[in-house]
Amino acid sequence: MYTYSIPDAYWHSKSNGCFPSHESVCVLNAGRKPAHLSMTLYFEDREKLEGFNSVVEPERTAHIRMDRQKNNAGQTVPMDTPYAIVIKSDVPLKVQYTRMDTSQSEMAIMTAMVKAE
Repeated sequence: MYTYSIPDAYWHSKSNGCFPSHESVCVLNAGRKPAHLSMTLYFEDREKLEGFNSVVEPERTAHIRMDRQKNNAGQTVPMDTPYAIVIKSDVPLKVQYTRMDTSQSEMAIMTAMVKAE
């Protein structure tokens, strides 16, 4: 099992213009087997949320928009709440986290590569 941790995630509720604030977990599966991903969200002040699952086909990419995700219980990622993401995969991947913050007219984008632990 391969584990990837993103300690600083945040989805801002405010957006300006035609670009909504959002986050993406970008995944490259350059291998020859499907990647089965399980994401768990951790918070400062509440219990973790589990059961956010995705499959990335072999030799494909996936841009997993966190604002569009629901877990197995139908729960969504909360807005305006700092959290962390732990991703587990059954095959090795390249993982990148990107945050698009359009809460001000001067948009900001932040991205980081994530290494397997």
